Amino acid sequence: MSASIMVKLSRELRFLSGLARTLGRVRSVSAESEQLICDDLEAAVDRWPQNTAFEFEGKSVTYAQLDAMANRFAHWATSRGIKRGDTVALFMPNRIEYLAVWFGLSKVGVASALINNQIAGPALAHCLNISGAAHLICDMETASAFEAVRADLTRNMTEWVLGGAPGAGAAAGRDLPPARGTASRGDRDFDRALKGCSTLRPTRATARFGLTAKDTALYIFTSGTTGLPKAAKITHMRAQLYMRGFAGATGAKATDRIYVPLPLYHATGGLCALGAALLNGGAVILKRRFSATQFWEDISTSRATMFVYIGELCRYLVNQPPRMEEKTHTLRLAFGNGLRQEVWERMLTRFDIPHILEFYGATEGNVSMFNYDGKPGAIGRIPSYLRRQFNVKLVQFDIETETPVRNAQGFCVEARAGQVGEAIGAIGADARSNFSGYADKQATEKKVLRNVFARDDAWFRTGDLMRQDQEGYFYFVDRIGDTFRWKGENVSTGEVAAALAAAPGVVEANVYGVAVPGTDGRAGMATLVVNDAFDITSLQAVCESHLPAYARPVFLRLQREIEITGTFKYRKVDLVAEGFDPGRINEPLFVSEAGGRYQPLDEAQFRKICDGDIRL
Repeated sequence: MSASIMVKLSRELRFLSGLARTLGRVRSVSAESEQLICDDLEAAVDRWPQNTAFEFEGKSVTYAQLDAMANRFAHWATSRGIKRGDTVALFMPNRIEYLAVWFGLSKVGVASALINNQIAGPALAHCLNISGAAHLICDMETASAFEAVRADLTRNMTEWVLGGAPGAGAAAGRDLPPARGTASRGDRDFDRALKGCSTLRPTRATARFGLTAKDTALYIFTSGTTGLPKAAKITHMRAQLYMRGFAGATGAKATDRIYVPLPLYHATGGLCALGAALLNGGAVILKRRFSATQFWEDISTSRATMFVYIGELCRYLVNQPPRMEEKTHTLRLAFGNGLRQEVWERMLTRFDIPHILEFYGATEGNVSMFNYDGKPGAIGRIPSYLRRQFNVKLVQFDIETETPVRNAQGFCVEARAGQVGEAIGAIGADARSNFSGYADKQATEKKVLRNVFARDDAWFRTGDLMRQDQEGYFYFVDRIGDTFRWKGENVSTGEVAAALAAAPGVVEANVYGVAVPGTDGRAGMATLVVNDAFDITSLQAVCESHLPAYARPVFLRLQREIEITGTFKYRKVDLVAEGFDPGRINEPLFVSEAGGRYQPLDEAQFRKICDGDIRL
């Protein structure tokens, strides 16, 4: 038997083995089941009570201690009159209590809205308003951002601060008068409130009676393709698919130690990675945030056996100077999404990582796939002999109109092998094809494509362009629409443009993403029309106060007027093509280097950026 056939057979066996492990863990997930995600976690606690669940900044908790923390949060909610079906907003950075909060609240039927702790200003107020929460849990790091938007909230919201509450009113544990409008100021010292709460489990028969896996457990916020963030409904069933799925796909065991530097408000870090560890008795090595310079030292000292990634994280690692620890680790697997082929291959060879598990999935969607056998560059695989077992298809797509191509009969046309198309997923009643949607029904409907291959069928639109090869491997091509990806986050051009338009002297703002050599995603660029009141220092201040770091434009371009289309939309095609090249643009250009202010961009700086000598 030839070597090439042996390699192909080995890949096929690895693929089938990974698929079997995953399906084995998710096969029993059902919308009507009374088994909830908190029941899954409690079962893990009962099986491995003395195993370490989390290690964080020199502290560790066992599974039993994690459960006790969660029970306190559950009893706190009940004591405050927070009832089944209510929502509590969770606005904190990574910390040891993060999972315990939503785990505990889910025990009494309360949903948690996981708010991105990097956002501020109007975007934060928007997320809090659409969450429907009357209570917010934060810590000293995020309390000030909440205070800044308190007056913009549309409902009363009581703030609970872990680690002490700011101000005399908080120390006294009493409600303060409303600041402005309808927002209630009711700072509370959460640590003190929790002390009197029981560590015993709420009685399942009463606390969760009547709840099923189709009820909402979490809200995770996603930018989608346009506009401000949307609140994706994560049912218990969907959370189980994430957590059980990765518990199977990674092949994790109770001896595994999974390094998690990603934010827990996103599904990749907060559900996929935690599920791989905690449903198998393993330990989570949690970091407050990712650090490329500390990464390999952390991996070595923590004795991690796996880590979770997004593509940009891996690019940072391969661009770092060599370190001794990068070759002396005990890693056996890295898993995540968004890893480009050239970075993938460098990760394998430079860092001696035995295997990389790339996956694809949308937080709110019903399309998911795994690249179990580790073919570099592919986001997943569906071989021809298993096509009927998966709900995913690619349909031909018109880039100009940004709509799927329809034939003479009005139906969509499936993309051929090698042809770029939009990935869609058939919506069904079973767990894997269900689409829970968003808190906003209109936003939900916009993601549904109807009459696709038959009358009245319905498919979820991922908004992602892909291609599939003859062997069934899928490759990511690009996002559809105005949203672009930078630093591992979706950036909404509408949100950024609205913030820039509030700056003094800005008349119009057209925002888009531009490709930068050697980086993943696209860097934000804004073309502005300004008047005499414009001051670039004031613009910088507006960006810092209204936008998270990843959404602030890296490049600025000043124009006398912005070209529009016949339907009065800003034309971006030529602007994107010209990028930030001073050789093609005879107008003022500016760049914001890492940690710096906007500076004029000239040819010399342009070359350094393209060569990777200037970090953005």
